[in-house]
Amino acid sequence: MWTPELAPAPERNFCTDCGLSRTQDPKRCGQACQFIQPDYPRFEIQVHGRSRQQQYQAEQAQDVLFFGPHRRMLQAAMKTPAPGAQWTGITTRIAEKLLLSGEVDAVITMAPDPQDPWRPVPVIVTQAQEMAQCRGMRMGYAPLVALIEPALQQGFKRLAVIAIPCQVYALRAIQTELERDHGLEQLTVIGIPCSDNTTTERFHEFLALVAPDPSEVTYLEFCADYHVEIRTRQGEVRRLPFLSLPLSDLPPDFFPMTCRTCVDYTNALSDLTVGYMGGRGEQWLIVRNARGEALVSLLGDELQAQAPSSAGQRLNAVKGFLKNVERSAGGLPLRRMPDWLRPLVSWLMPRVGPRGLEFARARVEMKAIESVLHLRREAPQRLKNMVPQHFWTLLARYGITPTDEERPLKKTP
Repeated sequence: MWTPELAPAPERNFCTDCGLSRTQDPKRCGQACQFIQPDYPRFEIQVHGRSRQQQYQAEQAQDVLFFGPHRRMLQAAMKTPAPGAQWTGITTRIAEKLLLSGEVDAVITMAPDPQDPWRPVPVIVTQAQEMAQCRGMRMGYAPLVALIEPALQQGFKRLAVIAIPCQVYALRAIQTELERDHGLEQLTVIGIPCSDNTTTERFHEFLALVAPDPSEVTYLEFCADYHVEIRTRQGEVRRLPFLSLPLSDLPPDFFPMTCRTCVDYTNALSDLTVGYMGGRGEQWLIVRNARGEALVSLLGDELQAQAPSSAGQRLNAVKGFLKNVERSAGGLPLRRMPDWLRPLVSWLMPRVGPRGLEFARARVEMKAIESVLHLRREAPQRLKNMVPQHFWTLLARYGITPTDEERPLKKTP
């Protein structure tokens, strides 16, 4: 496992330092950045053989609009959880199996910084046993895409990548060039849903608000049952309701504008998405294409899986979120729920709120609302380029429609 020496990142607006700007040709950002002029239909066809809109029109499968092209979805867990894994270790076990079977030469993913276990460091992994060091959640930005060219230069032509959406978009945008000019023979992408990232330094500020001794925290996870789970070195486990989190105490720029305007929560260009939103206590797998099917099959009987379920209604929850975003995007403080009401609502939400796939649909709609309203205030000129058509389709029920100046530019797949 190693990390090559990387060039410094140039200063850029709307940048999550995916690593593309640190490659041999940083000018590619103009054509390959999710935040400049993304073309999801084109790359969905390139990767999956069909776009989101094409699959929806052919099958009238409503969830395709929410989650992107896919063959099927699963609620799953490893029968024997891996020690130190964020959930049960599905993602790292797949990577281990890819290396053990010789199906890939290397896996590019994140490992913890030796000085700060919460800080992500991009690494090239060539030995299956090294994947154990990559288990767990990191919070922050790291230039993963910058490792692709050094890996190819070392002769690793069949690569697997575990990445978040902005990194995956850049990879797919330059994949043809990597195949043509740099000898890439195979690219396997395991995607992690992501939208609410922040810097590692800001994350430490958050830890200080939710834990008496942040230095003792070894695990933090936002769960689909409306709780955050925190574990410490002493083995203590605390579960905090979302409503008790001090989110209104965070600075306005805690989540940067890129993450507040992300349009690809579910990592639609990956072969397999592994996340939590639709899992109801287990992981939620979105199997997108034949390669994604092959990744799941690698686990064999190590995996227990079933079809995901759905319960509750998202409409009121999303409408409440819309009102809060309208206030924050307008520069107004969020309305705080009265303290006496929080315990009651925290008890009710896991029981009557959206759960399973309905929870995942709610989060996608919330991200769409957040993206449009913040762009309207901060960067209205970007709306026609950044916001895809399916967002407007999802938001119509909430009365959010594009003006003539905001309508997506038509792109030819």
